[in-house]
Amino acid sequence: MIPAAAFAGRKVAVFGLARTGLAAARALVLGGAEVACWDEKPPAREQAAREGLPVVDLQAADWSGLDALLLSPGVPLYFPKPHWTVDKARAAGVEIIGDAEVFARTVNAAPAWRRPKIAAITGTNGKSTTTALLGHIVAEAGKDVRLGGNIGYGILGLDDMHGGAVYVLELSSYQLDLTSSLKCDAAVLLNISPDHLDRHGTMENYVAAKRRIFLNQGVGDTAVVGVDDPYCQQICTELVAANRRTIRPISARRAMGRGVYALQGLLYDATGERTIEVADLGQARALVGRHNWQNAAAAYAAALAVGIAPEVAAEALLSFPGLAHRMEEVGALGRVRFINDSKATNADAARQAMEALPRFRWIAGGRAKSGGIAPLSDLFGKVEKAYLIGEAAEDFAREIGEAAPHIVCGDLEHAVAAAYRDAQASGREEVVLLSPACASFDQFADFEVRGDAFRALVQALAAPSAAAKAAG
Repeated sequence: MIPAAAFAGRKVAVFGLARTGLAAARALVLGGAEVACWDEKPPAREQAAREGLPVVDLQAADWSGLDALLLSPGVPLYFPKPHWTVDKARAAGVEIIGDAEVFARTVNAAPAWRRPKIAAITGTNGKSTTTALLGHIVAEAGKDVRLGGNIGYGILGLDDMHGGAVYVLELSSYQLDLTSSLKCDAAVLLNISPDHLDRHGTMENYVAAKRRIFLNQGVGDTAVVGVDDPYCQQICTELVAANRRTIRPISARRAMGRGVYALQGLLYDATGERTIEVADLGQARALVGRHNWQNAAAAYAAALAVGIAPEVAAEALLSFPGLAHRMEEVGALGRVRFINDSKATNADAARQAMEALPRFRWIAGGRAKSGGIAPLSDLFGKVEKAYLIGEAAEDFAREIGEAAPHIVCGDLEHAVAAAYRDAQASGREEVVLLSPACASFDQFADFEVRGDAFRALVQALAAPSAAAKAAG
């Protein structure tokens, strides 16, 4: 736990008492703040009360005495309309912040000898894998690494800082919207494609939120920027023009005179006087596909920026075990492999998995994002058959049309059973891929619950097979 000492003696309202909010409330209390916690869900309030955190009805509270509102990142800040807490805070002149901002101010207020290294990662896709991969590299280098943010633990729930620690943080656009003081030794922007427009309203707002990861960087800091999409290319150009920090472009599509890039699975470092080959990513079982080559390039560049030796970073890439719910092989039954890519909650993320496989049986659907799966139409020819689930199933069936065989299964259980039955009947080596291209919220609490359900269904299929083998 990081005591939020920068808020000692101040009055802070905390709205949203899930993982992030609870960790922030504990840290604020530990740091000496006067806290008022609230959530619209009674079970969340009850959990806070059981922990001894002050629960105060913010609807009826006097906001004039508050110094700040700490808002859960999932709560609307400005679109489609501000949450009522946001309206109350603005009317009372109360600052609105998030947990990353509390962390930033706590670090900034600490004496120089206590301040840790900070590497933060954002992007539409790949940020969880890159965060976990960078954390793995730093740990393999023998450093004291703390991994959290939008992955694992809430930022303020991580162990307290010291000068030798390295914080590796995944930050969503929601968190960045609430952050203004964070200064990153290494700030990573992987890519940007349309996503979360139901929250940000426009691409301009979404891009602006992502760009905030570079706020406050100066001489001695490093910006790692993907240049494989036009939004990030523009941001990289603007950062170079600002000429205040070290810029490390990364690519998985082309060679560059400066930066880190991967071509045909080979990772190259062109940050020095000459370009050197640093790793054959074909030997990294958990980094399959071009999207993972970009993740590897980003993690390698960020590792160098926080003081990891190039040869140590390169070796650690090859031992990375992978990330749950992202191209995770969860089982194999005879000739049929099952891959859990539940974290692919939009079409662009699903594309990364689909491009990495020659042929597959595709389980897709859920609560669709803007644009549906039309952007994937060039890949429909790789689909042996699609098994469609959730709210989007009928729409996805129409979008696929005659391009690939498909069936509306309704739910994940029926989709897994049908895909396995068809794969068995083919007599070939087969892959069943769960890469939904959708949010999970129509049928599951989140993508992790959806991925766990997929794993459990595969294990259930394996149980009868194992029993039959034993009996034989």
